[in-house]
Amino acid sequence: MGIVGKSRLSHYKQDRLIEHFVSGSTSLTAARLCGVNRKTSSYFFLRLREIIALELEVESEAMFGGEIEVDESYFGGRRKGRCGRGAGGKIPVFGLLKRGGKVYTKIIPNASSATLMPIMERKIVPDSIVYSDSWKGYNVLDVSAFKHFRINHSELFADKQNHINGIENFWNQAKRHMRKFNGVPKAQFGLYLKECEWRFNNSDPLDKSSQIKQWVNRYLR
Repeated sequence: MGIVGKSRLSHYKQDRLIEHFVSGSTSLTAARLCGVNRKTSSYFFLRLREIIALELEVESEAMFGGEIEVDESYFGGRRKGRCGRGAGGKIPVFGLLKRGGKVYTKIIPNASSATLMPIMERKIVPDSIVYSDSWKGYNVLDVSAFKHFRINHSELFADKQNHINGIENFWNQAKRHMRKFNGVPKAQFGLYLKECEWRFNNSDPLDKSSQIKQWVNRYLR
């Protein structure tokens, strides 16, 4: 992904829009408060999400070590009925969370072990402790280079250190953030997902604002 072209907005308007983006405002709210039209704010927010995704792609080579929680979740879709694995019309996403550290997400075609294991081998340092639920796609971890512990959610959600509460907290935060947009364009879902990853990994608003302004200076000014 490349970021092409500089923004025609004044630096003042860019900074105002960045403040509203960091605070989690929609582009409509930001447009009204900053005195720009909706298309302008929507396009600028899209550019910000593209920059975030580009920067996170650079960071994605870093591996996680220590205690790692893994899980999948399903986003979007309008079909009523079944939720979670196998739900129709939804986008499956795999996530890894280093306890006390960052989260990493990746859109996946399915939650089979053939899909999940290569991602874990690329992202997790050997001999790390990996926590998962009892999904069969994680059975392969029992004969891997990792120490594997699983929690059976049909029986309990946590057993001392054996839980995946951290990554499930991220899923909840990401879905709550996306709901405010009343539907995310499927073609842009990956950008919104990486935005949520960035927000989770950078919880301090001042840090987020400073970081994204540095990126805007690099790409859009």
